Amino acid sequence: MAKQKTVLFACGTGIATSTVVAHAVEEALKDRGIRINTRQCKATEVAGQIDDVDLVVSTTQLPKDLGKPVITTLAFLTGIGKADALDKIEAALRD
Repeated sequence: MAKQKTVLFACGTGIATSTVVAHAVEEALKDRGIRINTRQCKATEVAGQIDDVDLVVSTTQLPKDLGKPVITTLAFLTGIGKADALDKIEAALRD
């Protein structure tokens, strides 16, 4: 079995929004047969926490060239484009 992936969820404060998105993504990926470890932080903390994660999902813009895949989306808050965002997250984790 493949190593469980770690996804870092980032938002402005690292509390409310990233929690909502982390739970939504974790549940949706579970339905697709993918289990993930989730971590959360403020957008300003991403660069310092990125070393041991496989993917960053953020609700706000992050600096470029962090060295890891980054998906910026509001789909899990608005419901618009959620399936497309999940497809991108799944593809990034399967690579």
